[in-house]
Amino acid sequence: MTAQNISNTLWTSIEAAKATGGKTQGNWVSSGVSIDSRTVKKGDLFIAIRGDNSDGHDYAQKALENGAVAVVIDQDIDSIPADKKLIVADTFKAMQDLGIASRARSAAKIIGITGSVGKTGTKEMLGRAFSALGQTHFSEKSLNNHWGVPLSLSRMHAGCDFGVFEMGMNHAGEIEPLSQMVRPHVVIITTIAPVHTEHFPNGLDGVAKAKAEIFSGMDENGIAILNHDIDQFDLLKTAAQEKGIKKIFSFGCSEKADARLVDCLVARNGTRVTANILGEEYGFTLKDAGEHIAINALSVLLAVKLMGSDVIKAISALKGIEPPKGRGNREYINIGDPENPVTLIDESYNASPVAMEAAFKVMALIDPGRGGRRIAILGDMYELGNNAPQIHRDLALPLQAAGVDLVYTCGTLMKNLYDAVPEQNRGAHREQSPELAQIVPDVLVPGDVVLIKGSRGGGDIPRMQVVVEALREFPKKMASAANHIQERKM
Repeated sequence: MTAQNISNTLWTSIEAAKATGGKTQGNWVSSGVSIDSRTVKKGDLFIAIRGDNSDGHDYAQKALENGAVAVVIDQDIDSIPADKKLIVADTFKAMQDLGIASRARSAAKIIGITGSVGKTGTKEMLGRAFSALGQTHFSEKSLNNHWGVPLSLSRMHAGCDFGVFEMGMNHAGEIEPLSQMVRPHVVIITTIAPVHTEHFPNGLDGVAKAKAEIFSGMDENGIAILNHDIDQFDLLKTAAQEKGIKKIFSFGCSEKADARLVDCLVARNGTRVTANILGEEYGFTLKDAGEHIAINALSVLLAVKLMGSDVIKAISALKGIEPPKGRGNREYINIGDPENPVTLIDESYNASPVAMEAAFKVMALIDPGRGGRRIAILGDMYELGNNAPQIHRDLALPLQAAGVDLVYTCGTLMKNLYDAVPEQNRGAHREQSPELAQIVPDVLVPGDVVLIKGSRGGGDIPRMQVVVEALREFPKKMASAANHIQERKM
C-alpha cells in the first residue's frame, strides 16, 4: 500500500527496460505491477510469471484486456502489439530486477520484519504507523517469499519516505537473499516459536539462526529490534553482532527490555496497554485483543522512536487498526435472532501451536450470548516434524482452559486432538474441511461463539476458509429455505 498523494508513475517503459535488460518498442507509463491477470488494475505492468500450475504467458492477452499498459514476457506472443511488450530473458528474474532497481532508486527508510508468528500483523501496524509520519509503502497481504518480496519492492514508488517489508521462510537459506534485496535499515524479529520445525533438526535454535539471516542485508549502521522474552534472544543478539550491527534494542515484558510492557488489560473488545519506550511511558488502546498483539505493538513504537519519528502520531494510527482478514477479525451472523447473533472469529489464514493457544485465550474472553456455546473448528497444523501428533494432542488442555464447549476438527493430525478432548466436548471429526463446512452450520444456535483456525496447506486459498464461507452463507440459505416453505404453503 502506498500513500495516495505520490505520483501515479511507477515505471516508464525506458526505466523498466533498463532495469530488466529487456527490449520494448512502447512508450508507456505504469502505475502498478501485477502478476495475476484476474486482479490487474488499469495502468498496471503485467509480468507473465511461470508457476507450478500455470504460465502467466497464457494470460498476457487477458491482462491487456483488463487494463494493463504492457506485459513482460520471455517468449514472443504474436497476438500482442509490439508496443505493449517488454521482452526479457526470464520473467521471474525481470521481476527481481525491477525490485532491486526500485530499492536502489529509493531514499526511503526501510524496515524489514520476520519471525515465527506475528509477522503480518506487525507489518500492518508498521505500515499504518509510518503512514501517519510520511509516504509509506508496505507489502500487501503476506508477500514475504522469493516472489512476493521482489513483487512488493517493484511496487514501491521512488518518492516514498518509508518502506516496510515482511520476510518469511520454510527452510534455512531462504531469508538471506530476500534481505540482501530489501537492504533494511531497521529489522524486527517478532518471536521464535515451533513453526516449520520439521525442516530444522536443531529445533528452535535452528529456526532462530534461519530468521537471523535477515541481518545479512544490513550494514553497520543498521538497527536490530529483538524480542527479549524468548529463549533465543542471546542467540539472535550474537548473530546481529557477528554481522557488525551495533545498535541492538529489545521489546517485551522483561524489565531489561528497551520497550517494556508495563500493563496489559485484555478484554473482548480490545487491549488496553501501558508501555515504557526508552524511558517514556505511553498508554493506548488497540482494537485487537491479546497480549501478544500488545507486545508486537511495542516493537513498532520502538522502531518509530529509534528512527526519530513521532510516537504519539504512531499510537494514534495504531488505535484504529482492525485485525487483518483471516487473522482474528470478527463477524456477527444472524441465524434467526438479530439481537443474539453468532460471533465468528476468523483465524482461517494460518496456524501454529503458539498462535492456536493465543486464539483460544482471546476466545475465552468472549462470553457467548443467550443459550450460546464456545465452538472451536480446527484444521491440521503443518511442518511440525515427528512430534506433530503429540503437539496436536497437547492443545486439549488450553482448549479446556478457554472454556470451549465443542470441538470440530479436520485432517489426519487434528484427529489426535479430537481423541484427546473429553467425549462431551467432541463435535465431529472429518478428514477434509469441505466436509466440516457441510455439517457445522446446522449445529449452530444463536449466541454461539465460533473460532475457525488451521494451517494454509497448498494453494492460494486457506483450507479452513471454506468453513468460514459456509457460515457466512448460512443466513442466505436459511432465508431461501424459509421462502421455499412459504411458497409451498401458498
